[in-house]
Amino acid sequence: MDKKRILLWEPWFFIFFGLFHLHRVWGLIDRKSYSDFWIGILNTKGIFYFALMGILALPCILGIITFVRNLQHNYWWRWIYLFGGAYVLFDLFAIAIELEFWNKLLLFMFDVNSPYWNIIWSFFIVLGGFAFILGVRLLKQTKHK
Repeated sequence: MDKKRILLWEPWFFIFFGLFHLHRVWGLIDRKSYSDFWIGILNTKGIFYFALMGILALPCILGIITFVRNLQHNYWWRWIYLFGGAYVLFDLFAIAIELEFWNKLLLFMFDVNSPYWNIIWSFFIVLGGFAFILGVRLLKQTKHK
């Protein structure tokens, strides 16, 4: 049996996170509405906020578990589960407990007058494009087996 295989959910992990990051194109088109929307979500912490936290956290936890369970036979891209998943979980935790330095960083990132706005959000868009393409490639590989 081939121990190194792509699990059925793995392409969808990357496609999901890719699409999530690609939505940030909205921030390049309309800074104010993008910033107002996400700052509003962060400040109100309503049902959408908690649903989104769960939707983002669960695949990260699943990815980290998959990485650890396959230590001897991981693909290169599973390292993204470890580092990316840990980052997302830390981000969600820091937001949830309102960690002061993290809140300041978020306010800086969502400052529509920042000269770094396009750099910050373009980075996330490129990251999303990479994740999405990786997910599509993994999906194609699973369909050919």
